Amino acid sequence: METFSRTVRPDADALLANLRRAGTPRRVHFMELGIDPEVRDAVCGRFDLLAGLRRDDPFFGEKREIACQRFLGYDYVCAALGLKRGFAFDIAADTAADMPKAKGRAFQSAHRGPIMSWADFEKHPWPDPAAASGRSLTWFNENLPDGMCLIGNCGASFCEFLTWSMGYETLCYALFEQRDLVRAIADKLLEIAAGTMQRLLALDRVKAIWASDDMGFKTSTLLSPADLRQFVLPSHKAMARMAHAAGRPYLLHCCGNIRAILGDLLDDVRIDAKHSFEDTIERVTDAKAEYGDRVALLGGIDVDFLCRSDASAIRRRVRATLDACMDGGGYCLGTGNTVANYIPLDNYLVMLDEGRRYGSA
Repeated sequence: METFSRTVRPDADALLANLRRAGTPRRVHFMELGIDPEVRDAVCGRFDLLAGLRRDDPFFGEKREIACQRFLGYDYVCAALGLKRGFAFDIAADTAADMPKAKGRAFQSAHRGPIMSWADFEKHPWPDPAAASGRSLTWFNENLPDGMCLIGNCGASFCEFLTWSMGYETLCYALFEQRDLVRAIADKLLEIAAGTMQRLLALDRVKAIWASDDMGFKTSTLLSPADLRQFVLPSHKAMARMAHAAGRPYLLHCCGNIRAILGDLLDDVRIDAKHSFEDTIERVTDAKAEYGDRVALLGGIDVDFLCRSDASAIRRRVRATLDACMDGGGYCLGTGNTVANYIPLDNYLVMLDEGRRYGSA
């Protein structure tokens, strides 16, 4: 496809009202946890979005991000403090061989991580959020166009960071043999994330907080619900409280089958939006019917479906999803996970175009 059928003007206030389920929005709002760099490059190249931007500009990347987000129809830019992967652990050199790459994607070792003992914990170079660069965040906060807002990535990946810190296999053993070490890592992760949150909440253009923490796989949670309730969910609850105290919604991306802890997330943690839907686990339309009156739902156009389907099927799926999810607010259109680099670009653009068309007749 060569162009979109309708122009979308950013309206962050309307997006936030939609996230708060304050009535059926006047148009469809879009949200994605992430768009792979290859996809952004292809969009910018096809539609000549970089015309007038100088690559030697020290804020070329930020200006490019705004240009791409506005063109695609998003009301926001996602941003984080300037540490790699939002305070993720550096992977120890001796585990690199366990991380084969396929089509540009790295895979975490299940067997090892940088913190295998108390000695590793004590010597680990834990990041300091107070010292992290806020260069991009500050620039965005001062230069975002009218109608757009910032959504801050707070680094609240507590379950993920636990598995990455030790390796999933080692963590499973440690939950029986070294629970005190697991507790210490969990406490340290919350300390870092809370420091990150404080810096995000100090910026007036940061209007929502997005946590990303995969806690499940196709049929179950990665850790037992009891262990998640002890080592992970209290940290998300603390972060949600901080966000809510500052008047910001707390959005959670979480892959996998998390049915066993869904009640905890809705009633105790009190997340404001749930993201990541996979047809083989739960369709977003089913979630809307079951608990969409309690939490906003984001995305849900299955990634596998987007990869395999033609334009007409994608348009039908998008329209049926919007028919089921738009009423009353609390739904944003997007992929079931992220705009991965293996999704055909035209299929992604067709999804957005059908969202633009919805309700325009």
